[in-house]
Amino acid sequence: MESSGGRAEGSGRGPRVLVVGSGIAGLGAAQRLCRHPAFPQLRVLEATARAGGRIRSERGFGGVVELGAHWIHGPSQGNPVFQLAAKYQLLREKDLSEENQHIETGGHVGLPSVSYASSGVSVSRELVVEMASLFYSLIDQTREFLHTADAPVPSVGEYLKKEIRQRAAGWTEDEETRKLKLAVLNSFFNVECCVSGTHSMDLVALVPFGEYTVLPGLDCTFPGGYQGLTSRIMASLPEDVIVFNKPVKTIRWNGAFQEALSPGETFPVLVECEDGACFPAHHVIVTVPLGFLKEHLDTFFEPPLPAEKAEAIQKMGFGTNNKIFLEFEEPFWEPDCQYIQVVWEDTSPLEDVASELRHAWFKKLIGFLVLPSFESVHVLCGFIAGLESEFMETLSDEDVLLSLTQVLRRVTAPDTVCRGSHTSHVLLHHARGSAVWLEGGRPSHRSAGPTGTAARALALSPASPLLSPALPLQCQGEADTILSSDRQCLPWLEIWGC
Repeated sequence: MESSGGRAEGSGRGPRVLVVGSGIAGLGAAQRLCRHPAFPQLRVLEATARAGGRIRSERGFGGVVELGAHWIHGPSQGNPVFQLAAKYQLLREKDLSEENQHIETGGHVGLPSVSYASSGVSVSRELVVEMASLFYSLIDQTREFLHTADAPVPSVGEYLKKEIRQRAAGWTEDEETRKLKLAVLNSFFNVECCVSGTHSMDLVALVPFGEYTVLPGLDCTFPGGYQGLTSRIMASLPEDVIVFNKPVKTIRWNGAFQEALSPGETFPVLVECEDGACFPAHHVIVTVPLGFLKEHLDTFFEPPLPAEKAEAIQKMGFGTNNKIFLEFEEPFWEPDCQYIQVVWEDTSPLEDVASELRHAWFKKLIGFLVLPSFESVHVLCGFIAGLESEFMETLSDEDVLLSLTQVLRRVTAPDTVCRGSHTSHVLLHHARGSAVWLEGGRPSHRSAGPTGTAARALALSPASPLLSPALPLQCQGEADTILSSDRQCLPWLEIWGC
């Protein structure tokens, strides 16, 4: 079969390699392979007009805002994202300090600066700290069941609720205080759903939850935007390596394909694009999002992937996270405020209350982060996950703005909000599939398959000529994505003597 993929590759020595997708995994794999002379024939096929995938920084509100990846989690020497950011001098001096790199956070989100209850009163700092300590100690316990054959319950959510129910039975406060404690705990459940990219922690398997590797270091951001990292990686690649606007339709593998430009040579893989272009190759690294694989698994690979790999892909969960940016003329928060928590007093992690999403979607918000002020612009960033996040995507910007303005005025009390300071500007970012987790607990509509380490190994094991997919694991982000793409390059480097 002839190639119609554009620039002729020539018949240079070494294998011809294609990387499908130019997110951080694809860029990381391309950078690693470009360093080795054994791989002179390398192409990256990107479906869109830009590289970076879920890393996306844009100018807005007078400065840089992160529409995708936000932090470096665990910025220390064991984190390849931190190492690259340090190498390219993209971080602040304090974030590079030895002191910052050795801070142990346990992987937990920092405490809110202030907590507001839905009735318009502030929640005491002592109560929030007490509930945070309880919740995160239980999260730490869930990691201890890794490789355990006899876990007490299937899911993380069920374990947390079982332990909370036992502890709540011993609380001696009045009924109102006990309800408030449960409401605060429910807000921490919402935070964990955002971290894990899931609608409910009941959907996340307990046994493999400990696979998440917690690195030391206080989470940090990129002053000039996270996209500076991908821009620097792209700058290290040959100019014509990435081909944009080339969505892939089908990857035909384990074949014997030919092209006119390389007479007598056969290629085991042929990548067909939506526009009809074809790229023959010796090897392909697939770094498309897991959500895309789930949706197109039956047609994306020909022949289909082996059953065990397909089952591993089906068994991994892929959740929906959204960010909401709200701009204010004047801040109603204190100058040193970093994180505003909202506690809905009628919620509890021990009760499943069925409410219409249109009346209660905003209760899934974890609260609002205060972004650095840009000149006279003041911005809050809200995070929301799960079905409520998906429902929000169906609303207009005006509807979201109205709902959240009402929420903020309600919880901070009318006389403390800067009246009229809520402008008509709200920016929504729809970032589906922002985290990966391993299913467990409640029955899923997806077919049964391996869980935990088995699913992880099956999805990432090399199978020449096709390596698929390079995915972040168990709620991990860009750091592990780079590690997985790096792991996949190693077998080839060994095979070709590098």
